[in-house]
Amino acid sequence: MPTRREPTARQMRLAVELRRLREAAGLTARQAAALLGVSNVQISQIEAGLSGVSEERLRRLASHYACEDEEFIGALVEMATDRTRGWWEEYRGLLPTSFLDLSELEHHARFLRHVAILYVPGLLQTEDYSRAVFSSRLPELAREELELRIQHRQERQKIITPYEAVIHEAALRIRVSNRATSKAQLAQLLELSEADHVTLRVIPFDLDGFAASSQMTYAGGPLPRLDTVVRDAPHGSLLIDSEAQLNIYRSRFLMVKAVSLAPDKSRDFIHRLANDL
Repeated sequence: MPTRREPTARQMRLAVELRRLREAAGLTARQAAALLGVSNVQISQIEAGLSGVSEERLRRLASHYACEDEEFIGALVEMATDRTRGWWEEYRGLLPTSFLDLSELEHHARFLRHVAILYVPGLLQTEDYSRAVFSSRLPELAREELELRIQHRQERQKIITPYEAVIHEAALRIRVSNRATSKAQLAQLLELSEADHVTLRVIPFDLDGFAASSQMTYAGGPLPRLDTVVRDAPHGSLLIDSEAQLNIYRSRFLMVKAVSLAPDKSRDFIHRLANDL
């Protein structure tokens, strides 16, 4: 297979999982290459996401690595053989790679969970709200890139993946622009909260037991071990996929959810905020 110049996040996740399997088997890249009858350079390229791997070769590797989890192997085969060219590829070379990685992750996710502290989640933002958020960035974005980011965010909102968001009252009250933008954003939240695939919860200021300090997105994979957490980083998004960290974020989401209002009470709360504007 040809060498890739810029592997996607999904291709990199496959590469990471294959490396983890090899290391768990106690084999070096050179030993794995010998078992497969290829050069160790090819194994290194596969584990760096720079080269794809066929289903036949992937299954041979799994056998050599003594992996007997057929469901997991099947999920890896699906990742290796997927030739989907997503809508986000239209933005390649126009927007930072992290934007495309997030879109790809959301597209393949079985479910999405989000904790928002200071901003309404991107998947729920109105166009004006998104414009205000992106316009506040320093250094200031060129007009063309600003419009591309807004357009990309609107495209992301077309997915119907089961989505559960817990939003702190701070994010609902902060006016990223003006009163009209905030009122329209609250109205959109109320509308989206009625969608079959959306569950919206709110954490008011006066609820006890909330100690989270940052937002996160949790994307469910075909298996729990293939889940991914997305955290904001200074120059893009940080994708977290180690089992130990995933367990921490699973527990963290459940803790945040436990101190939030139920969906019906959350809608009532948002409705009151909107009426106060």
